[in-house]
Amino acid sequence: MIRNSIFLLVLAFLFSCGNKDTKPAGILKPDKMKAVLWDVIRADVYTTEFIKRDSAKNDVEENLKLQQEIFAIHHVSKEEFYTSFDYYKKNSGQMKAIIDSMINQADRRASKISPVPTK
Repeated sequence: MIRNSIFLLVLAFLFSCGNKDTKPAGILKPDKMKAVLWDVIRADVYTTEFIKRDSAKNDVEENLKLQQEIFAIHHVSKEEFYTSFDYYKKNSGQMKAIIDSMINQADRRASKISPVPTK
């Protein structure tokens, strides 16, 4: 009986020492997620700011079309993206790292743009 108890404790200890940072299968890596999410956000801003003002176009349909194009460009399915998005939302530390990286990237891009000279 004691031998079985010790065996179970050792097993529990070994399994508790596993790598807790492993991602489930099908989750996009952070760099890939950053690239896709960046484009999805840009598409959302575009449809919200420009397409929505055009009464001849449906902004929701246009956003879905743009998302499909983004997924095709990045070779990612809609399901992969949204499964990954849900995973990263639940793992806020990793999502924060992705968003911080996106903000830094946007800041670097903005600093490379030359201001328009004023006369």
